[in-house]
Amino acid sequence: MSEENNFYERMGGKPTFAALTEKFYAAVATDPILAPMYPAKDMEGAKERLQLFLEQYWGGPSTYSETRGHPRLRMRHAGFPIDTAAHDAWLTCMHQAVIDLDIAEELREELWTYFQYAAHSMKNQ
Repeated sequence: MSEENNFYERMGGKPTFAALTEKFYAAVATDPILAPMYPAKDMEGAKERLQLFLEQYWGGPSTYSETRGHPRLRMRHAGFPIDTAAHDAWLTCMHQAVIDLDIAEELREELWTYFQYAAHSMKNQ
């Protein structure tokens, strides 16, 4: 697949991933289960890390790995109690963020399928 036809580009590149993470973290900040997991002083850092990870995962720049190394998602989340309630809250916040994106339906579906799988794989309780 050529660079201009990868998922990252079809999604709209950096601006779309920035909008996604902005909407997601706005919901996280008010969620009674998730907000306590994100120290207020690091909310911007968490937002940036997620955006960079998603951009790289979907075919964008490799900035995440260049600055943070291998994603190792399960290891990075191991210190957080991710039970069914946290899983569901995370998906609720992310689902609204995905729905709000101005992208083609097939892109939205592919993105949402990934997030469901990723959220399930992070459960540790």
